[in-house]
Amino acid sequence: MALEWLKSRFEEVSASVKNEVARFKTKTFMEAAVAGCVMVAHADGTVRAEEKQKMMGFIRSSDALKVFDTDEVVAAFNKFASNYEFDVQIGEATVLQTIAKLKGNEAEARLMVRVCCVIGAADGTFDDAEKQAVRRICHELGLNPTEFDL
Repeated sequence: MALEWLKSRFEEVSASVKNEVARFKTKTFMEAAVAGCVMVAHADGTVRAEEKQKMMGFIRSSDALKVFDTDEVVAAFNKFASNYEFDVQIGEATVLQTIAKLKGNEAEARLMVRVCCVIGAADGTFDDAEKQAVRRICHELGLNPTEFDL
């Protein structure tokens, strides 16, 4: 029952996010959203090859990110992911710096956080490490995490 509710809620939120993302079709928003996705993917400290493939598959098929050129999204994902692979602190700093570009634009910042929540729940769970990553994103943007049930 709980899994069915989560799946239904995920589909509902995902469709809503797609419509909103279309309004903010800018490179800055896309890069911030992808940076947030990478941060959530790396939340548990280890990203296995299967997880990368799943995340890349999600980015390619995500209704929320389909409004952007797939090659640009994949290139941005690879750039941020490679920074994490080189050094976690450098990766995190780069991601947060990119995300911070949305600070002050409340509508875009809130939507980007919602995209990250959708990414976190894409596998049917939204674990504590993923929620903590999204909380950090909220703090970087000056948003209250409780607004997103975090």
